[in-house]
Amino acid sequence: MREAVAAEVEDRLREVNRRFTAPAIVTPFPAPWRTILPGACTVPDEAVLALEPGAHDLVVHDLCLHWAEDPVGQIVQCARALRPDGLFLGTAFGGRTLAELRGALAEAEAEATGGLSPRVLPMADLRDWGDLLGRAGLALPVADAQTLSVSYPDALALMRDLRRMGEGNALAGRLRRFTRRAVIAGAAARYPVEPDGRVLARFEVVTLTAWAPAPGQPRPLRPGSAAKRLAEALENARQGVSAPGQPHGELP
Repeated sequence: MREAVAAEVEDRLREVNRRFTAPAIVTPFPAPWRTILPGACTVPDEAVLALEPGAHDLVVHDLCLHWAEDPVGQIVQCARALRPDGLFLGTAFGGRTLAELRGALAEAEAEATGGLSPRVLPMADLRDWGDLLGRAGLALPVADAQTLSVSYPDALALMRDLRRMGEGNALAGRLRRFTRRAVIAGAAARYPVEPDGRVLARFEVVTLTAWAPAPGQPRPLRPGSAAKRLAEALENARQGVSAPGQPHGELP
């Protein structure tokens, strides 16, 4: 999972028309980055990041923002570590992650015990993650998401893998005793099975991209300043109406 997300970040960096000379990576697992950004400064995802202010032209926060007690504070610290016009690129799990497992556990626990306990970390939706970039003072924010599907022999194999990933239940309000066998067995029985007899776990990976403010950066237009309504522009495009001075059928 971490190698796949790191490879996606590497692809995105290739699309940026810039050579980064002082990158930093916030990650609990630095191994995948040694070949992607050799020589980069790597720091653990602690509450106070060991990043020097204004020292980096790129900061990558690697798939651990969803665990932060203060995700805005983490992004703010990354922003402070950037030089003007430096790039922040963060990844985190989004709110649709492990939806099948959440549902199966909730139904099984409600049936077996008559109640629910905190089992899966609450994760922010895509829009909420995007809002954090502006709150951190970064410019030109973009948030997008992709879903990675991972196949397992059964739901129990998925649960074991999550524990090995370090993505087990660490919520303060979690049960302090072993889960009943009926809950685990019930969740495994309810988990949707694919035609090949295996189960799929879906991870929504959110990627956050923004830049440290700098003079000369592009600025978004003021709301309401558009000269033409979006609906009109789309309708013209559909009908092939050309702009003045433009050959018919070519879109601006």
